[in-house]
Amino acid sequence: MANPPTYLSAADHERISEAVAQAELQSAGEIVTILADRSDGYTDVALTWSAAASLLVLCAMAAFPDFYMGLYDSLLADWGHEWTPRAIIALAGGLAALKFMGVYLAQLWQPLRFALIPGAVKTARVHERARRAFRIGAEQRTVGRTGVLIYLSMREHRAEIVADQAIATRVDPEVWGDAMAALLGHVREGRVAEGMCAAVLKVGAIVAPHFPRADDEINELPDRMIEV
Repeated sequence: MANPPTYLSAADHERISEAVAQAELQSAGEIVTILADRSDGYTDVALTWSAAASLLVLCAMAAFPDFYMGLYDSLLADWGHEWTPRAIIALAGGLAALKFMGVYLAQLWQPLRFALIPGAVKTARVHERARRAFRIGAEQRTVGRTGVLIYLSMREHRAEIVADQAIATRVDPEVWGDAMAALLGHVREGRVAEGMCAAVLKVGAIVAPHFPRADDEINELPDRMIEV
């Protein structure tokens, strides 16, 4: 498998870590940042499109059998060929297999594969991957359950903000809208690091009124940006 693209430089990582540290000076919230190239391989979606294409060619052959049989005869110059039921079934199976493989191989080109994935599927997969990453990296890993994950998935053009139990009970999900807008606004223009820094600072400002930083606060989760 090819290595995923690198979206951030070493300097970008440093800037994001500094933004996390600055945001955590305002509140007891612990902010974790993750950038993913993609949230899923979507093999099932590629197989579904391939199966649909093979079914479509079978339907087309059923509707226009003379065209396909004539095309076969003209391409192979098979004079005097007799179309038995077995030969027709073999032709249909061959066409379906070729169409299946052709469509699947075409989707190995990643821009096409992601263009064919329904938006709702992308949203659901990014949400699930963000929740899984949060459970592994932030959930219940702080004393006050004040972890917040900012998750950005580049291929799907989607992001998620997931908060631990204590924060989630006081901050409605809609409140993260400004942070999401700040993040995605920069990312759309290719400024990934700036977007992540802006989102981090806004998350810190949202959490601060509910969980002000104590004098003896310790850093419980790493500030570094994680790329996966």
